[in-house]
Amino acid sequence: MNKKLLFIYNPHSGKGLIKQHLSDIMDVLIKEGFEITIYPTQSQGDAVEKCRLEAENFDRIVCSGGDGTLDEVVTGVMQSGHHLPIGYIPAGSTNDFGSSLGIDKEMLNAARIAGGEHSFLCDVGKFGYDYFVYVAAFGLFTEVSYATDQNLKNMLGHAAYILEGMKQLWDIPSFRMMVEHDGNIFYDEFIYGMVTNTMSVGGFKGIIPGNIELNDGLFEVTLIKTPKNPIELNEILAFLTGLSKDTELVYSFRTKEIKFTCNEEVPWTLDGEFGGATETVTVKNMQKAMEIMVE
Repeated sequence: MNKKLLFIYNPHSGKGLIKQHLSDIMDVLIKEGFEITIYPTQSQGDAVEKCRLEAENFDRIVCSGGDGTLDEVVTGVMQSGHHLPIGYIPAGSTNDFGSSLGIDKEMLNAARIAGGEHSFLCDVGKFGYDYFVYVAAFGLFTEVSYATDQNLKNMLGHAAYILEGMKQLWDIPSFRMMVEHDGNIFYDEFIYGMVTNTMSVGGFKGIIPGNIELNDGLFEVTLIKTPKNPIELNEILAFLTGLSKDTELVYSFRTKEIKFTCNEEVPWTLDGEFGGATETVTVKNMQKAMEIMVE
């Protein structure tokens, strides 16, 4: 009897190229022995609900879209309590996580990987009662990915994110927080923070120092202090671009669990999508909680 596969895709992701390749992708997956149910997402959050309610009825879920689509599928599967392999066919503007896993950007090759037999147990982030695949972030530029119009993303790619991000440079918000991890507690004011499990963020590699493992049970944490003058801002930029190896203006460490507390609501982004605003949140690493298909 054929294995049952749920194929979820975002018809608007990237430049909508999935529509041109849909028939060939189905052919690849059918040849792998799957009986396929196709579901195009209708709105934000749609894939979460679909997977949460129906994961138990399938042997595998394959999704195509950007990292936000993958995030919704993983979140839905985690909420369902029914763990099954997930395949990913990248079709978005950035695809950080697909790149970290070495998943081919060519759709038919990615489809063969998604329908294949090789899987990787990967860490998943738990953000309060929500989940994320590779990054939870707050502060400067974090609104860019979900505030940028999809049509603008399709036309301009990375330039669209840069244009949207430039608007925020005129009024840099900052958040005074208490941060707790591994028995350590510190207070500081930050313009940006990210908790990651990826080798690149926003398409840029090298932001996160050291060797990165996607299944070691640890997050990489980067917290950027609020610069008091242009000299400190230049010092931060030099560190982030690799020109400087050390600075007291950036906290950088690894941890399996971290708690943030602020006296105001802080807007967060999870895998490029709005993750809500909260005064207090605990972020936990769920080691090897996701089975994802790889080459």
